[in-house]
Amino acid sequence: MTEKRQKFELRTMQQLREHYEVEKELAFRLRNASREERSVLYSSLYDELFQRVPHHPQLTQKGSPDKQVRMLRHFLNEDVTFLEIGPGDCALSFGVAGFVRLVYAVDVSKEITNSSTTPGNFHLVLTDGCSIPVPKGSINVAYSNQLMEHLHQDDALDQLQNILTAMAPGGIYLCITPNRLNGPHDISMYFDEVATGFHLREYTITELSKLFKTVGFSKVNVYFSKWGIFLKLPIAPFTLIERVLSTLPHMFAKRLSRNKFIGWLLYIRMIATK
Repeated sequence: MTEKRQKFELRTMQQLREHYEVEKELAFRLRNASREERSVLYSSLYDELFQRVPHHPQLTQKGSPDKQVRMLRHFLNEDVTFLEIGPGDCALSFGVAGFVRLVYAVDVSKEITNSSTTPGNFHLVLTDGCSIPVPKGSINVAYSNQLMEHLHQDDALDQLQNILTAMAPGGIYLCITPNRLNGPHDISMYFDEVATGFHLREYTITELSKLFKTVGFSKVNVYFSKWGIFLKLPIAPFTLIERVLSTLPHMFAKRLSRNKFIGWLLYIRMIATK
């Protein structure tokens, strides 16, 4: 048990332990459930987590979506239909709504998505964790942040295929997810060396780009957005970094991958084109 603390963590070790025990218990049920069982459990277990862990950061720490909205503005206009998968409190989708024709927010849980006031062009849709219940071929820009790692590995391919089906020709999907090489990144980061909470599968850039290509995306790139500049870069240099790290002794590779600069390079920001 490492019980390491992060500078940004405001909770006590007792609260972290409580969160860890609850999430690990629920994640074990989800990891070992059948496909049919998971279609119900994605929603019910996340609702249960937020009910049993009232100090969960997603309930208590409402971050500003402004930086994400500014990045997305490169792709938004009044003709765009926007999809966010895993929207959390929907703050980002609300922020995007002012720039586009229509917004769909697709989530498994209603516990943190409830809002008394929503934009007129906003639609919240609940999913079983794999389905994307929006009109086929309607989405111009799809977006997820901290979503892929929460999917059972057997469901990730199905969800990506459903996202692709929902997208219009030439549509793009921007996907942000932590890199397995410097993980774990869920609550188990304080106690374990691999993810045992609701990060059911953390990926590398190499693994995720192959998954995107497998379902039929025509192009996959890494992107960076800073100071109002958006850069789209080829995958190859980043997969090379991962290949070099994989040849090093485990503990040294882990320490190196958590270096501030290398960690920034490895963090997965992927843009895929239909």
